[in-house]
Parts: sequence; structure tokens; C-alpha cells
Amino acid sequence: MVKELSGRELAGFVKERQAHLVRSFKGRKITPKLLILRDSDNPVITKYVELKKHYGEDIGVVVEDFVAGNIDELKNKITGANNDETISGMIVQLPLANADKDTTDDVVKLIAPEKDVDGLSGSGKFDSATATAINWLLAGYDIDLTSKKIALVGRGRLVGAPLFKMFTNSGLNVELFHRGSDLNDLKNYDVIITATGVPHLIKSEYIKPGAVVVDAGTASEKGVLMGDVDEAVRNRKDLAALTPKLGGVGPLTVSVLFENVIFAAGNQK
Repeated sequence: MVKELSGRELAGFVKERQAHLVRSFKGRKITPKLLILRDSDNPVITKYVELKKHYGEDIGVVVEDFVAGNIDELKNKITGANNDETISGMIVQLPLANADKDTTDDVVKLIAPEKDVDGLSGSGKFDSATATAINWLLAGYDIDLTSKKIALVGRGRLVGAPLFKMFTNSGLNVELFHRGSDLNDLKNYDVIITATGVPHLIKSEYIKPGAVVVDAGTASEKGVLMGDVDEAVRNRKDLAALTPKLGGVGPLTVSVLFENVIFAAGNQK
């Protein structure tokens, strides 16, 4: 039987602990607050923002959603938030609609290191929330990586690049697949983690029996949220473990994000 790697289930336990911790802050007059910055009302982005709002409400963390009219307005908001003691942490909800890669880099790097709770700048105090969530997910389901060949598909700032750095620093056997790589070679790997945002990219024939597959890709196809893994993969009965269509990495990413917000709030005070 294929083990389902449910981030939603693990997140439930984390959430209870976080709510208790936030309640304990009241005696110290600490109110954790997360600022979410974006520049569009894209349906996929809005969905993720709403999830964060609900999560914050459930555990007692204040969440402010700021939609900028342009990049300069976004930058000004970040500069002001850096000096606002009521804001514990902030994130830029990517992708930005009105910015190329270089501009996005400039925006993200404006966030003060101690408030970069998504870990996107690469120079902050926190690791990437999504990359950390994948670590939590694998550890939570006792997936031992020490003797495994690991393939990371995609080298983006949210998952691939930071996770490659984490795994390499831990001495794990990991290979990064990027645009132009031969995906047929994935059949030589024990653990496949994909985060490209390209629906149906990972075909069943690329994956060997007994493999662990983590789908952290996110895209919208005809208004439906999709991952990177083709449906044929989900019909396999010979895999060791697989994330579900919904409720895999995403819920734990939100948990890690708020873990960082709570830590930042306590540390700043």
C-alpha cells in the first residue's frame, strides 16, 4: 500500500502547539503579526493568502493583507514595515504580476533579515518555509534519506534552490534537475521532489517501483489547482510514498511560516 504523505494531518498537531504558544504570549503583551504583500488579485495567489488568514485567525496571529498598486508602493510598504515594531514578520506572495526576476529579487531583499519569515532573501534568519516543510513532512513519516538517491526537479527560490542547499549541507546524495535535464533519468532515484509549476510534467514511466514522490508544484489549469505529477503516477500501487493531490506540502508550509512569525515575535520582544 502506498503511504500517503499528508501534510494536513501533521499540520493539525503543529497548529495546536502554536495556538497554545501564542496564548502564552499574552502575559508578555506580545501579539504576533504577519504582513502579506502582493501586487495582484490572481485567484491562485488570493487562495493562498486566504488560507494564511484563516490559519492566523485560528492560532491568534494577526494577518494583514496588503495589495500594492505598483512595485514602488510595494517597496515603500516594506521599508515602513521594517521599522514597525508591531509587525513580527512579512512575506511577498509570489509570483509578482508586475516584476521580472531581478525586480522580484530587489523587492524580497528589502525585507529586514529578522522579519524575512519566508526565508526568500537568502540572507535572513529563517530557511525557506516550503523547503523546511518538505523536511518536516519526510521526517514526520519516517522517510530516511541518509542512504537514498534524491532528485530535486526545479531550482526555484521557493523550493529547489534552498532544499538543494539544505540537503547538500546535511551530506545527502542529491541531484538537481532543471530545464534541459533528461527526466528519464529520474528512474534511477529513490526520492523525487518536484516543484516546477508545470502540470503533468512527472510521468509514471520516469519513476521506479518503491520510490518516494513529493509533489510541491503549484499551477492553475482551467481554474483548477494542479501539481507537477501526472495522474497516472497517482494510480500506481507500487510506490513507497506519495503526497496527495491536496493537503501535501502546502499545509505544512503555512505551519512553518507561522512558526517563524511566532519565533520572530518572541525574539523581537
